[in-house]
Amino acid sequence: MTALLGGQNSTTSTLAEVEQLAARYRVPVEDVLLIAVNLYGIDSDLPRHRARVRVRLASAPSVPWQLIVPLNAFGSPFRLRDGQLTLGGGLVGTVERVDADEAVGGYFRDGGAALTLNPNARSRCVGCAFCPNTLEAAADPRLSEERDLRELFAALREQHPRQDLTELREVTVSTGCFERESAAVHHLRTLRAVLAEHGVEARIGFLTSVLASRTAFEELAADVTPFILRLTAECFTRRDLLLKASKAALVASEMPGALSRALAAGHGTSFTYIVGLDSLEALHAGVGSLAPYVTEFPNFQVYQAHNSVMAGLRTPGAQDLEHYLQARVVIEDIMGPSGLRPAAWECYRPLWYFTFAGEPLVGVR
Repeated sequence: MTALLGGQNSTTSTLAEVEQLAARYRVPVEDVLLIAVNLYGIDSDLPRHRARVRVRLASAPSVPWQLIVPLNAFGSPFRLRDGQLTLGGGLVGTVERVDADEAVGGYFRDGGAALTLNPNARSRCVGCAFCPNTLEAAADPRLSEERDLRELFAALREQHPRQDLTELREVTVSTGCFERESAAVHHLRTLRAVLAEHGVEARIGFLTSVLASRTAFEELAADVTPFILRLTAECFTRRDLLLKASKAALVASEMPGALSRALAAGHGTSFTYIVGLDSLEALHAGVGSLAPYVTEFPNFQVYQAHNSVMAGLRTPGAQDLEHYLQARVVIEDIMGPSGLRPAAWECYRPLWYFTFAGEPLVGVR
């Protein structure tokens, strides 16, 4: 499958062009390069579509970055040959590792301090129009019983860098795909019970759009804390077109209320958002409406179009690298005063790597 990422007339294709954009927006060249890799993907001779790629930039080799990108983006200006990543023929980095982006029951992040769980099979999700998950292979059995969670945690303990789950700081439930609020609450209660059996007191994070009622958040406060709601906002416009029904049911105007109710119950709050689906004006309005109700920096992702259909879902102008630098400025203006800053390990397709609004990001890894 040919991944059509970026139009022929809009692709930033040389390091000199990247450097010009970096100077114009006063951001590190490294940040612009990594955003561009996410936007355009990589042209390689590897027999893979979407993959997890570990990259070290030639200009900042001390910091490795994990990206998830298509490796068959034949129109991309980035090429990978024999471990060398080039742009316009010039070396910009090296790729140390390539892994298939398979769905699995769980995996560790942040040096083993964070765990992401996929309790419902990603392969069974009907998916949103922009989601690449249904394009990939899957090895992710649906976890529907407490016993399944126990068995998963037993296996994950062996995979942990130090075989010690008690040091986990956060356990994030990702592809939950729970269609009903009650089912989500039940699963979170079960997860907390299993964590307790393993001596894990980590905060539970939940990516969802089905948790919204005061009753649900009060039940979670009684049985599941510490807890953080990571509201899957994704976009503010065309939601009925772009999102599956369970996500589209939460309209943009109701999102601040859901976050506010979670806050009132004592929970942490954040949201996920995909840059490139909404106009910059809609982004500004939507993010501005949610910003007062978050306790952690939201997860902003660069939109990746994995085929011509997905490319057609972009908002006008979002095929251009500059659109994402403009979005970065808009978000910095909104989120900057909050003091919240992005954590590099939390997002594979972020807009920030080495700096945020001119400030160095500490603790990047």
